[in-house]
Parts: sequence; structure tokens; C-alpha cells
Amino acid sequence: MRIGFEAKRVFHNNTGLGNYGRDVIRILKEHSPICNFLLYNTKPPKTKRIENSRNIETIYPISFFWKKFSSLWRLGPVIKQIKNDHLDIYHGLSGEVPYGLKKNNVPTVVTIHDLIFLSHPQYYSFFDRFIYKKKFNHAVHKADKVIAISEQTKRDIIKYLNIDKKKIEVIYQGCNNAFKETYGDNEKEEVKDKYNLPLEFILNVGTIEERKNVLTLVKAIKDTGFHLILVGGEKGYATKVHNFIKENNMQSQVSFLKNVPTKDLAIIYQLATVFCYPSLCEGFGIPIIEALFSGLPVITTNFGCFPEAAGPTSLYVDPTDQNQIKTKIKQLFNDPELRTTMKISGLAYVQKFSDENVAKNLMNLYKKVL
Repeated sequence: MRIGFEAKRVFHNNTGLGNYGRDVIRILKEHSPICNFLLYNTKPPKTKRIENSRNIETIYPISFFWKKFSSLWRLGPVIKQIKNDHLDIYHGLSGEVPYGLKKNNVPTVVTIHDLIFLSHPQYYSFFDRFIYKKKFNHAVHKADKVIAISEQTKRDIIKYLNIDKKKIEVIYQGCNNAFKETYGDNEKEEVKDKYNLPLEFILNVGTIEERKNVLTLVKAIKDTGFHLILVGGEKGYATKVHNFIKENNMQSQVSFLKNVPTKDLAIIYQLATVFCYPSLCEGFGIPIIEALFSGLPVITTNFGCFPEAAGPTSLYVDPTDQNQIKTKIKQLFNDPELRTTMKISGLAYVQKFSDENVAKNLMNLYKKVL
């Protein structure tokens, strides 16, 4: 089977959509080695993400004109290349498919990660909402099948984009294998020293932006003595978080880490005591399953996609209630037995997001479309 992927974000996004695309390609390469994968990319990446191999080939614009205007090439003119490559199926990994696939009879699948720009429009500009809706509307109506990465995303697609639910399949995503490894004491000690980590700490991973609700988490630990490690990039909202920390003399209680390599991050998960993720909205919440694969007990939001990701034995809170968050954190710090129980049950639950299941579900869907 010759499978084409819209791969701009695979090569040019460090997190989020880029991680999803890289994992899909890695998983299919490992579990469906007889397939050939063609990755349609706009320009060479600054950082090497995926190597070409026997069954992986990266495709770029050929002509000088389309090399110059590669962002337009991927919207439609790429179709000429796709036809010449005789694909069996084309998969838009991040909510986009080129114009013209359907009239050229190319079987098409698209993944929709979330519709937060419609369910929580306050976090997006009018211009971004307009562009995203136009792009996603086109993709879901032209694709033969739509992948939603959670039941919550499926409900949102039906609600906001008026798609027949029979066209949508929920296929959960996996995560990088680094989070499934067990690391030795020496490696853990090196990472602990490198990032000056305390013996016990709360971990939160993700971009510091309003919908991630980090300020409420910081407020929840005020006067508790618990240390919080925040790993991720920062947007304008982070200024509020820094200001609160400074105003309340919490600088020694909260640490910020950026650009952490994947292996180091996996070890930080394994060094942490508790993972707390009181986000207000997500498409799925990959950091949650990274934490569960790492054997880390999870506290997260009690609605939306979060119970899907975290499972029945994680602890849940109203993300707007800092006292609830504080109570659950104290409960876990004070009860090592509960932490051990949650580690074991979390590891059992998270196996549903294994590479084998992701590969099987994707290949089954592709075969339905052919």
C-alpha cells in the first residue's frame, strides 16, 4: 500500500501536531513494513526529523516557482505530484487536505485533533477562527473518512461541522516510546542535577497559555510548600503566571523549563511525584498518557476528553477550583500507597494507547476507504 501524508508539521512543528504525525509514521513503519510512505513537505527542515529509508520518501515541490511559493503548493498544486505518485490513500495528519483530491479520485482520510477554536472561541482571533473553519470544513467534507482523536472531538465535529457520525472514527493516538522506557538511577541522577530538581515535585507539561490554566495550579500550591515544575513554551498568558509568583514570593517554589529533549522529559516524568493537568480544554491531552506510561499518578480535569485519556483511577477536579486541586495534591503526597495503586492501574489502562492498537486501527480504517 502506498500511503501519502501531508507532512509539513511532521518536519516543522516541535510539539503537538508534529509529534502526532511523527508517531503515526513511526508506528506504521514498525508495524506495517510492507507499506510505502510518501511525505509531502514544503521545504527542507532545519532539524532532521525523519530519515528517508527503503519505504519512506520525502516529496518536495519540483519547480522553482512552487519551491518559492511552497505554502500555496501544498493547498492544491501538490495534486499533480500526488497523481504521479499513484497513491492508494492520502492522509491529512493535521486537519488539512489539498483541494482537488476528490475530483481526482484519491481516497482520503483526515485527522481532526480538536475544534477548540469553535468550542472556546475566546482563545482565538477572528481571523484565525475564519481560516481554521474554512480549512476544516473543506477537509471533513472532502475526505472519505474522518479520524477524531477522542470521543470529545468526535462530538464537536458532529456539532460544529455538521458531519454524519458514520463518517467519523475515533482512533486514539499513542506517544513517543521514550516515555515507555525504564531509566536507571545514574541517568535519573544526571537529569535531576542538570535541571536542579527537588526530591519530590508536581509536574505539569505543555505550553503555558490561558486554556492550560496553569495560574490556577500555581495558586493552588501557594502556602503548601510543594514544588511545581512547569515544562513548556510560553505565550503572553505566562506573564500573569510570573507576576503572581513574584508578588507572592514563590520563586523558589515554581521552576520553568523550556526546550527539554524528549529523553530528559521522559526521565523528569519518572522523577516526579504527581502529574497535575487542570487544563480547560484539549483535543485529547497527550501529556496525560505520557504520565501514565511513566508510572506517574495523574490529577486532571473532570470533563471533556480528560477522563478518556486518564482512565477510571486517576483523580479528577473542577479545574477552576483551586481548593479542590490543592486537596487532591495533598492527598497524593500524603498517601504513598494510593500513589502506588494509581501507578499500577494507570499503567494497565494506558495500554489501550499502545503502538500495536494505533497501527491496527489505522490500517483497518485505510482498508475501509480503499
